[in-house]
Parts: sequence; C-alpha cells; structure tokens
Amino acid sequence: MNCQMNQLIKLINISLLSLILSTSFLANANDEPSPEIPEGIVKLSKINPDRNVGFLMGDIMNRTITLEVKKPYKLIETTLPIVGYEHRYKGQVSGIELRKINHTEKENRDTTTYVIQLAYQVFTTAPVVKPAILPAETVKFQGPPTEEAKDGLVQYTIPEFYFRISPMAVFGAVKIEEDMSPLRQPVLLQPYVEKQKLTAYLAVLGLSLLGLLYILGSRAWLPLMGRPFAQASRQLTKLSSKNPEDLKLALSRVHKALNTTAKYSVFSDNMDAFLSHTPSFKAIEAEIDQFFTLSHQVFFDTQISTSHDGNSLVWLKKFCKQCRDCERGLKPAKQKKA
Repeated sequence: MNCQMNQLIKLINISLLSLILSTSFLANANDEPSPEIPEGIVKLSKINPDRNVGFLMGDIMNRTITLEVKKPYKLIETTLPIVGYEHRYKGQVSGIELRKINHTEKENRDTTTYVIQLAYQVFTTAPVVKPAILPAETVKFQGPPTEEAKDGLVQYTIPEFYFRISPMAVFGAVKIEEDMSPLRQPVLLQPYVEKQKLTAYLAVLGLSLLGLLYILGSRAWLPLMGRPFAQASRQLTKLSSKNPEDLKLALSRVHKALNTTAKYSVFSDNMDAFLSHTPSFKAIEAEIDQFFTLSHQVFFDTQISTSHDGNSLVWLKKFCKQCRDCERGLKPAKQKKA
C-alpha cells in the first residue's frame, strides 16, 4: 500500500514539474531570442498615426498591425506586448507606455491573418521638441522544426515608428528665424474673411453689370429685353436724320410697337384705355401725347410736316427708349419736347 502511494505521489510531482516547466517556457518565450522567421512567410501591413510631429504628454497614439502568415506557422499569443509595459531605450525609460492591445485571428485557406491593434500613451515632455519612438515589437510563431529552429520557434519584429513630442509650454523668448525646424509646418494665412468679402464684392459687381446691361442693352439676352419697343429701338438706331422719309418709317415702327403692346390699334382717343391696361407707361403720358401730335403732323398735315428737321427723329429715338424702359418696368428719363 505504501509503495502504491509513493508511486502516485511521484507521478503527481512529475506532472506538476512538467506543467511548471511548460508555463515557464511560454512565459519566457518572448525574452529568449529565437531565429528569424523564414523570408516570405509573413506579409506585413501597418497603419501608423496620421502625423509624426506635434504630440503632447497624455496623447494616445494608435497603430494597427496586420500580419498575414503562411500555414502551418501560428502566433504564440503570450509573446504579444504586455499592457502597462513601459518601453526603455538605451537603458532609460522612454516615457511611452502601451495602454491597450486587441488582436483578432482569421483563418484563410493557406494563411492566417492576425490584426493587432496597439494604443500607446505619451508620458514625457521636454522644454524643446523631443524625438521619440514607438518601439519595435517582437512576436513569436510556432512552426515546423528547421535546422535553425530545432523546436520550430521563430520570431518576427514589427518595425518601430519615429515621431516628435512637442513641449507643453515654451520656455523663454523664441526667435522664429532661429527656430525653423524642418519638422515644423509652415504657418499659413487663413484669409477666410477676405475671401468672403471678395466674393460679396464680386457678386455685387456682377449684379451691377447685369443691371447696367438690362437698362442700357438693346439685345434680347435677358427676360423682358425682346419686347416690341426694344425691337423698335434697335430698328430706329439704323435710321438717319438726314433722310426725311426715315422720320415716317420711325413713326410707323413706334406705332407698331404700341399696337403690339396693347394688342389693338392705339390712337389718341383711346389712350386712357391703353394707360389703364399698361400703367407703367403713365410716367410718359405727356410724351405719348406729343408723339401722337408729331405723328398727325407728319402723316396728315403736309404743310407742317415739311418743316420738321432732324431733331424730330432724335427726339423720337429717345421717346422709343423711354417706352422700352416702361415695358421693362424701369423709370424712364425725362427729355425735352421736339
């Protein structure tokens, strides 16, 4: 009986010793250097912080490391970086601490993809810009035994990331011309207000030019610019004051414009109906009466019509422009009698 008990205790001790040795081996796997993993086994992709300058104490810096590893190599998870471990550089504490780590594993047909997310925090500062480094992390894989790795244990080093830590405050006077570090981005002007003002001025200028074109233009480029008196005004500009027959032609074209606007024949005896239908022409009611008087003299009073000189055609052209302004809803300019 005692012999059996001794054998049982011996078996238990051997098992415990094997477990302790196995655990110790895994725990120290990251401490003992191993051969590098064969070339072409690991495909690395990394996402580093979006900048490498301007970090302050307390900032979090995130890295995402993707390792696509050919089978049968498998990651030994106990060799991943340890949260809370403060990196040392040349024996000195660097002030960069790993605050968080997450990793996922995805099995593919011929490979295994490991996504490792690392979050580091800055715990150091200096009076001036200080160079710093996110450390190179070494992880280990278990693979088949080789001549270099008898136990099949190999390692892979994730590259480091260099950056600069900015001071929390500037000490003493700083001369810009003596502080032109190539890592400092140029200070750019922000002319937002000036751009807004320039845009507003250009808009006002554009509207002013458009209004000026609308008032003075005789072409049908814009709405209300191709109406009867606008067309008549363009036709009258081609007539000459030296030709007496051009006065009759000009009067006929103005009559046609009046009739087209009213949609019936307009005479001096139905002017009230025309003005009530088109109230914008009331501003030149006196000029319209003068136009009908001039028309009657030219077409029906032959004795007076011969006495008209070139001034009558000049007046008629201006009167036609007044009518053009009225049909556009503008205030017409006053002019002297013919």
